[in-house]
Amino acid sequence: MATMRKHYTVNRPVYSDDSFAEDHEKIFRLRKTPLDKVKEYLTCDSKRAKKVALSFLPIIGWMRIYRIKEWLLGDLVSGVSTGLVAIMQGLAFSLLASLPPSYGLYTAFFPVLTYFFLGTSRHISVGSFPVLSLMVGAVVTRLVPEDGPSANFTAFYNLTLYEKRVVVASSVTFLAGIFQLAMGVLQVGFIVVYLSDTLVSGFTTAAAVHILVSQLKFVFGLEVPGFSGPLSIIYTLESNFVQITSINICDLVMSIIIMIVVFIVKELNDKYKAKLPVPIPIEVVMTIIACGVSYGFNFEKKFGVSIVGKMVSGYESPIAPSVQVFQESAVEAFPIAIVGFAVAFSVAKVYSIKHDYTIDGNQELIAFGVSNIFGASFRSFAASTALSRSAVQESSGGRTQIAGLISALMAMVVTLALGFLLEPLPRSVLGALVIVNLKGMLMQFREIPYLFKRDKTECVVWVVTCVSAILLGLDLGLAVGLGMELLTVVFRTQFPRCSVLANISGTDLYRDRKDYVELYEPRGVKIFRIPSPIFFANIDFFKDKLVDAVGFNPLKVLKKRNKALRKIKALWERGDVQSTEKDLWGLFPQTTNMDQMDLPSDLKELPSKICWNADLPGNISVPRVDIHSLILDFSAVSFLDISAMKGLKTTLKEFINVDVGVYIASCDIYIQEKLHSCMFFDDDIQTSMFFPTIHDAMLHVLEEHEGMNKGYVVRTNIIFVDAFLVVMELKM
Repeated sequence: MATMRKHYTVNRPVYSDDSFAEDHEKIFRLRKTPLDKVKEYLTCDSKRAKKVALSFLPIIGWMRIYRIKEWLLGDLVSGVSTGLVAIMQGLAFSLLASLPPSYGLYTAFFPVLTYFFLGTSRHISVGSFPVLSLMVGAVVTRLVPEDGPSANFTAFYNLTLYEKRVVVASSVTFLAGIFQLAMGVLQVGFIVVYLSDTLVSGFTTAAAVHILVSQLKFVFGLEVPGFSGPLSIIYTLESNFVQITSINICDLVMSIIIMIVVFIVKELNDKYKAKLPVPIPIEVVMTIIACGVSYGFNFEKKFGVSIVGKMVSGYESPIAPSVQVFQESAVEAFPIAIVGFAVAFSVAKVYSIKHDYTIDGNQELIAFGVSNIFGASFRSFAASTALSRSAVQESSGGRTQIAGLISALMAMVVTLALGFLLEPLPRSVLGALVIVNLKGMLMQFREIPYLFKRDKTECVVWVVTCVSAILLGLDLGLAVGLGMELLTVVFRTQFPRCSVLANISGTDLYRDRKDYVELYEPRGVKIFRIPSPIFFANIDFFKDKLVDAVGFNPLKVLKKRNKALRKIKALWERGDVQSTEKDLWGLFPQTTNMDQMDLPSDLKELPSKICWNADLPGNISVPRVDIHSLILDFSAVSFLDISAMKGLKTTLKEFINVDVGVYIASCDIYIQEKLHSCMFFDDDIQTSMFFPTIHDAMLHVLEEHEGMNKGYVVRTNIIFVDAFLVVMELKM
């Protein structure tokens, strides 16, 4: 049974854009010049100063509404839980950055302090992120390799291997922070929109593969040098398997046990998260157990297990970044800045929607830029956020960044007083914790069949990004993936799916005629739709598709007709053609490009207009033109550039010159204004061609060609021919 629907009736005149403008007065809006916008931006008053202060220091906004009784306890519990996870992840992820574990505690402390004041998200946990740690580690191992000479920088004078690495990591982080801060100040937070979810998914999956391979040496207890650059993952795997007979069994067994236990407990945490007040901090529990067992049985001496070793107690004095490192790592620092911001902004956006508050992309760039600059000055490496750590902070009751501040204080306590307790911790345990936390990113491989079924273009972007990032490295892989993504956008706009529309019977709706059964398509009328902007790259494609849709090339038809006219003129001059009427009618509209149109030089002696679809004298033939009107649907055309405008004008004139009326429907008002300013209109192309809707244009066409039954006869000595017999069978 059909669903009962409401009906509506509209009774109005058939409008063209010109007649619509006559009946409805348009408001003239004075548009601001760039200078006006600059003056407005630089104008300052008390209201604007207050707004700037609130936007630059978001803490003022949420502290004013802070509910101590309702939120403080949750923030304290959340801060403790998040702090435990942040400490363990800081230690583990510092190995990815090729740094001593204690520097991971710095990353869990310093960036959090500045983000507390400057960040707009209340729920993300700022600190180390495995992908960024690995990207920093790639620069560190390239400039300060383990088994080769370090780069010749003056900042490395009289420094140990690890001190050089700290200088490199902090300098790269400092430069990434400068990039983020500059983008924030310049208000280019929108740059994150160029990193689609598909691209980020493919990139982070490739990063997870790199992280997994990089941690094998700790799980196996092997001495594997660090590799960087294209195919570094292949070299790392080769180096691991060449030493496969030298695996430390104690490290391997301990890593497997840690991974199994942590994986099981994490699955239980996810399954019963609604019932658990706080997720079980299994990483902390296993770390404490591993520390105790390693210390009690002296794993380092008995089994040759590599341990964390001497932890830095307290905080060191600030250091200045190395300009030489800036020069050598600028190419890597920019992707670090982009990826760090993109990941953090994506996670922040999820929680802002869930808890109904807004975040500012530009302010987030400023917050992370300042956080990385400040942290790098105190020897921390690049900070962003981790989804697992942020999930702990939010799910355990955290409401504001006070929870993040508590977690930072816990990292400070460990750094100042309790760090020595972590010295006997085997590095294989940290490697196992890193690997088991990769589950979420590695499971993104399941998106391949999903994307393949639903959007093959997106699937190609995912696969190309992932494979290129695995083989070429994360920095080059990100560039390749971004290039591939932009290429798909270019192809989608350059080769859009054009269609011929028809009327849904009994309505004013028009749809692709291939998609519906009950359609009404008047004879002699074509409605063509292009669903994309028209610009220099797709104007030729637009012309080709339009020619395919109407079934003839107007320029070729025009040339054929002109050749036929010359022959008819010759027959007329010899007296082989007679006309039943002496009504002299112009044979053809004059054009501005006579050479291109190939028009005859003298047509004045011919007595009548020719019906080109009739049988012509002297066995003359020309291509048939079965339409008298062409309607172009511009509803999806968002802009026209100058090149496209020239090509469009030429195409429209070609159709007009073969007696096909052209009408443009649903054209954006700003495009029309641009057409006026670019002198698009002339004697042939006029504003009366534009209509507000397809239906208005269609009704106008039907009215124009209703009852058009005039005829002329052209006669040769042998054949009588109907001339200009145009009988259109039109119906409403």
